[in-house]
Amino acid sequence: MERTAERTASTAVDARRAVRLSRGITVTWWYMALAVVVFELSVVALSISALAGSGTGPVPTGVVAASGVVWFLTTLLPLHDYRRRSDAVSLVVRRRHLAPLVTGVVFGLAAGVALDLWVLGALPVLQAAVLLNWPSGTRARLVLAATALLVALAVIDSRLTLAESGAPNWTQLVFLSTVLPAITVSSLWWWDVIEALDRARVSEARLAAAQERLRVATDVHDLQGHHLQVVALQLELAERLLPGYPDAGMAQLAAARVSVDEARQGTRDLATRFRSVPLADELANAVDLLRAAGTNAVAEVDPDAAAAPAGSLGPVVRETTTNALRHGGGGWARLRLTRTDGTWRYEISNDVTGRPPDDTGGSGLDGIARRAAEGGGDLEVRRDDSVFTVVVTVPADVREAG
Repeated sequence: MERTAERTASTAVDARRAVRLSRGITVTWWYMALAVVVFELSVVALSISALAGSGTGPVPTGVVAASGVVWFLTTLLPLHDYRRRSDAVSLVVRRRHLAPLVTGVVFGLAAGVALDLWVLGALPVLQAAVLLNWPSGTRARLVLAATALLVALAVIDSRLTLAESGAPNWTQLVFLSTVLPAITVSSLWWWDVIEALDRARVSEARLAAAQERLRVATDVHDLQGHHLQVVALQLELAERLLPGYPDAGMAQLAAARVSVDEARQGTRDLATRFRSVPLADELANAVDLLRAAGTNAVAEVDPDAAAAPAGSLGPVVRETTTNALRHGGGGWARLRLTRTDGTWRYEISNDVTGRPPDDTGGSGLDGIARRAAEGGGDLEVRRDDSVFTVVVTVPADVREAG
């Protein structure tokens, strides 16, 4: 079950990564939408600049500017809806798509006639058309046909209008008008890819969670089923032996009790693997618990505590804190976690009253010793008349049990 600890340790990292990815896909959408918006605004701005440079009167320039701004604003509606579009929605949503189509015709006619550019006259309508809710694959064919049409109109304009004008901003305007639908569709296509990858990530995370729950349920079933079967057999045997052989019957009852303790400890160990808490948090929780009981508790934690083996030392912190509450004098307690000479050293000292806990017969210290041994470490217990100290050292490169 070594993979259990590895999966548990990566759970928090996966959660933080999921949050970052969710934020990242939102930012990606705004980047792509902003690119389309900037290109549309550039077409309107270049149109106004070309009119101003050609000496056209203020009325035609004002009409083109007003219609261009309105067309740009109305295209934001279907662009905004595209982020959460569904194939079940009809091709044209009147409240969203009719306005950009109508304003595209008005802006195209006004700008095309004023500047004598066929490509600019066709662009707004085609741009509004590619933003419709086309089925998968249809939009790509549409933009290919639209780009071919715009290229043909650009060639005509270059021979008729641009050859006479020669203004550089007119060339930029024609080029941008030609590629704008293709830029828009490529941005939308890239968003579809990102969204599909995000859905796959979410589905994978849900599947992994379901598999993990199934695996935990299987582990619990196997653990409890085995011990319960053993306990049932021991109790049945004790029931048969008690009338005629009371000593043997009592021995079976004692064995059943041991089996129950083993099942409880096994369940606790299994739960610990899935509830691994950073050691810094474990120590902070221990201090809070001791202070809540009226003990003057302090903790010294190494700055690199995140690298300490939480699977080995975490249960030790909890068990020693419980011992300090049960057997300590309640006056003070000091916890330390340090790293020295390739080992992690955890030490807890507290005052005692009366007889200190037995380090050989007490199940608490036995459990601590077992934890230390599993991690390749050692347990040291020191005591005098007023101070009881437990020291656990484990190698810094210990692999978590599991």
